[in-house]
Parts: sequence; structure tokens; C-alpha cells
Amino acid sequence: MMSVYRNVMAIDVKPPFPRMTYAEAMERFGVDKPDLRFGLELTNITSALRGTEFRIFAEILQNGGSIYAIYVPQVYELSRRELDDLIEYSKGQYKFGLAWVKLPTWEGPIGRHLFGVHRAIEAALEPAEEGVKFRHGTLLMMGGEPDKIRPALGGIRLRLAAKFGLDKSDALKFLWVVDFPLFDYHAEDKRLLSVNHPFTAPNPDDLALLDSAPLKARALAYDMVLNGQELGGGSIRIHSRELQLKVFELLGLTREEATDRFGFLLDALKYGAPPHGGIAFGVDRICMMLCGTDSLRDVIAFPKTQKAVDPMSGAPSEVDPRQLKELSIKVTS
Repeated sequence: MMSVYRNVMAIDVKPPFPRMTYAEAMERFGVDKPDLRFGLELTNITSALRGTEFRIFAEILQNGGSIYAIYVPQVYELSRRELDDLIEYSKGQYKFGLAWVKLPTWEGPIGRHLFGVHRAIEAALEPAEEGVKFRHGTLLMMGGEPDKIRPALGGIRLRLAAKFGLDKSDALKFLWVVDFPLFDYHAEDKRLLSVNHPFTAPNPDDLALLDSAPLKARALAYDMVLNGQELGGGSIRIHSRELQLKVFELLGLTREEATDRFGFLLDALKYGAPPHGGIAFGVDRICMMLCGTDSLRDVIAFPKTQKAVDPMSGAPSEVDPRQLKELSIKVTS
């Protein structure tokens, strides 16, 4: 990336790039590819709201949920209409309500319900924006399961940044995001899924968690991020046959099924494959960033329309019935 920016843009990029864990990125920004050019970070104000008289928040806390907030300084003034638009956006896009109050007066639809805990909330918010005193601004709040409301607030953060032009800065904020989770849980299928792919190596410090708490296990996976865009990602691969079988087992495959589907890999690992890994960059996305555009369509050779039609080649086109018959394919409408 140093070479690319020096040769293409005549800009000196100076590594090493900072690192941030996936957990920290989600906690502070609600996304795993945070844009560091501006603040408006998320803050967990759950503890400050213990004992609140506001019924909706009290019920969320009673059910084990959390409350997160974004403090918007007065320099980014939000009118009542703009706040209503944000609420409608939150409901339509994320299915979550969005509460707000004006500081320091605590005016707003729920302000009087929070006044008993307002000092605790201010104390929780104070470190969120270094050097900012919480005298004037707007506080946006959302409650629910952290894994659901943080991405929602992260999306609202980006919407605010676009509204106020905060995402137009020429600054280059490179970042490594590391320590991604190894597994996710698919509620509908009631089973674990690989966050990246089933060949990603677990963090050696978390091997014991594979038996006791696999959802807490971290992966040796990493992404390079620039200004809120993922430029590339990669991982260290599993090079132990037994560990690979263990991961397959956690994903719901028996040893027989794993051998049947991935026997070629498991056989290869018997011969002592060394630790190995890598990274794959999205060249089209890098070109997009270099060109200063927000759309991949501006830099790819044959962009498709929103209906997946290629104007250049005319694809997709009608298939000759003889070809369909040869391939034993029947098309139904």
C-alpha cells in the first residue's frame, strides 16, 4: 500500500498501521471496518441507566439487553425534523427505535424520564469524545441486544457522517482489524458457522475454548481497512489434521463426512504441512479509493445494471433450446 499510494497518488503512507480488535471495533463503531476520520463513537451507557424509571429502557435492561448512545456535538445541529427522519430511518432499516434528548437541558420526548440518572449518563459519555464537554448537543440512544443494536447505531453513525460531510476528508486512516471470532451461531439451523471459512486457524490462546465456549474463540484472521472500506482480508490456515477435524466436528460434520468431502486436504495435512496463510486484496476496491469514487461501478470493466444486465455484452440472453437439452436443464417460469 505504501508503494501504491506513492506511485499512483504521490502520497507517502507511513506504516506501521494501527491495529484494533474486532471486539473493540464493534464496541466503539458498530462495524468491523470502522472509518476513523471522525468521532461520533458509540458509548455503552447501560450501567448509568440501572434503576431508570423509563419503562422501555428498564424492560430492556431487565431482559439482559444493553443501552448504547451516540453524542452528537452542537456543531452538528439536528433539527426536530431531522431527528424524526433518523427515527424513521432506524425503524425502516434496522427495526429499532431511536430515542433522543437535547443536552444540557435534557429536553426531548424522554428527557424527564432520564433526569434522575442524567449525571451518571454524562459521566459515562465524558470519555467518548476526547476534549469535548457535554454542554450542548444531541444524545441518540438505542436499546436491545448488543450484537443487533451496535450495527444499527454504526449505520446511523455513517448516515450522520454523510449528512455533515465528515466522510469527505482526504485523510488516509489505514487500520488492521484483528482477532475476528472463529464461529457464529445460526439460530435458524441451530448450529455453528465459520465466520470466515472452516480452514481458518483458531488463536492458540483459545484452543481450550473449542470444547467449552467455541463462540468465544478468536480466529487468526485479519482485514486491512481504509476510511471505512475493507481493502483486503486473510488468515492463517489450520495445518494440523486433528485440529481441522475438530473444527469440522464443531460445524456439524462427522469424521466420515469430513473425510468424504475434504479427504484430499486431511490426507495432505498428514504429511506435515507448515503453518501458512496470506491475504487477498480487492484490487477493484483499491482502484475505487484511488479514484475518489464511492461506487465500484466506476472502476470495473463491465458494470452491470441493478437488474444484473450487462449493457456491453447484452447478457443475460436467451439460451438455445438445444444447449439446454444437451445439459439436461429445464427452464420453468
